[in-house]
This record gives sequence, structure tokens and C-alpha cells, in this order.
Amino acid sequence: MKTSANTSTTPARSAPAAFGGGAVIGALGGLIGLGGAEFRLPLLIGPFNFAALEAVILNKAMSLVVVATALPFRTATVPFGAIAENWSIVVNLLAGSLLGAWFGAGWATRLRSETLYQVIAALLVVIAVILVAGHDATAGQPLLTGSAQLVAGVVAGFVIGIVASLLGVAGGELLIPTLVLLFGADIKLAGSLSLAVSLPTMLVGFTRYSRDQSFSVLRRNTRFLLMMAAGSIVGTFIGGLLLGVVPNGVLLPALAVILLISAAKVWRHS
Repeated sequence: MKTSANTSTTPARSAPAAFGGGAVIGALGGLIGLGGAEFRLPLLIGPFNFAALEAVILNKAMSLVVVATALPFRTATVPFGAIAENWSIVVNLLAGSLLGAWFGAGWATRLRSETLYQVIAALLVVIAVILVAGHDATAGQPLLTGSAQLVAGVVAGFVIGIVASLLGVAGGELLIPTLVLLFGADIKLAGSLSLAVSLPTMLVGFTRYSRDQSFSVLRRNTRFLLMMAAGSIVGTFIGGLLLGVVPNGVLLPALAVILLISAAKVWRHS
């Protein structure tokens, strides 16, 4: 798909703006267990003025940074040992999400810019609803067991992989409710498990995007990318420290409202 991004340097893409935006969104990612891409994508399309597909690719790159750093920063609350004990859940979801990520990235590169804006806006609304409803769920008995759970995990992973690639997100907003409801995981453990699933899933989508000409947006905006990455790392560190301090009951509704506003703004770009 060809895009018509404004590739010239704009004041909105200044180093301080890139660092600040990355830090705020990275903090949200480290706190909740997300890549923060749901909030970064409207920022890239709106104030930073990137075209839809280029914003998705940049978003994917930043999400990789956030997920890769948020996982170790959260170990004070959720140690790696707890993640290792649940390796079968991670593998179950990855069996579907890796394939979904490849297909999703392929579809995104073939969509017209206007259609991709509309798809992004619609998915942001869906994620806003799931973010609130899913995080309200409490850990308990898994919804399914045995082979039924195995099949459901693969199917859920496939759908999440597609959404993650289309938006350039880590997929945590969908993975966490799945982990809590389908597998009965504790909400904090679910946040770290979602990061463990998200990292290889995003790598697959990123590899698929690298075959499209729009991937050159990373090379053309190296300074912007590095500044936002630096801000994201600082943010995920802060978010990891805040884990367990900020109540989900206050944070998540506010994030959902931001997503709905962002969806409206993205839709107008179509």
C-alpha cells in the first residue's frame, strides 16, 4: 500500500515532544502490562502527523521497546519464576498469535489509507470497552479446561495476533482479559504473561512489515524514533515502580475515555 505521509520535519516531531510522549505512554504500559500502543497510535497519526501505515510501523517499533523493558521492570512484583511456571499458557496463546500477527500485518499493508484509519478507529473503541470490562474480572477458576481450553487459547491468540499487527500494538488489552477469564490468572501475573506473549508476536508482525516499502519510515525518522524509545524506557521504569500503587478502578476508566476520544480523532482522518 502506498502512503502519503508528510515526511518533512515538523515542530510537533521535536526531540522533547518525542521523549515526553514516549515517557507518558511507557509509564502506562509498565503500569498495566501493555505496550501502550493504543495511546501512542493516535498521537503518531494526530500531533506527529504520520500516515496510517507508517504510524502503525512506528508504533510497532515503540511497542517492542516498551514490552521488552516493562517485563524486567515488573519483576519486583511478578518474578520471572512465576512466568516460567506458566510457560504452557504462554505457548498455548503463542500457537495462535504468531500466525495471526503474520496475516494481520499482510492485510494492513494492502488496505487503503482511508480504510486503515477506519479499522484503527473501530478497534480502539472495542479495546476501550474490553480494557474496562476485562480488567474488572477477578482471578478464579478458568472458564475452560483440558482440550477445550487449548483450542480456545489458540483461537484467541490468533485473533489477538491479527489485532496486534493491524494496530501495531502489543495486544495486552486483549491478552490480559483472556488470561484472567480463560486461564484464571491473577491480574498482576496476567499483565506479565501478556508481555511474554506479546514480545514474540510483535517480532513476527514487525518482520512481515519489513517487506513493505513503508518500513523505510524508521530510517527516515531515526532521531525521532530514538528519542521516543528513550522516553519509553524511562516511562516503563516509572510504571513498573507504580505497579500495585495506582488502583485499576481509577486508572482504567480514564484510559478508556482517552481511547474513545482518540478513536474519534483517528476516524476523522479517513
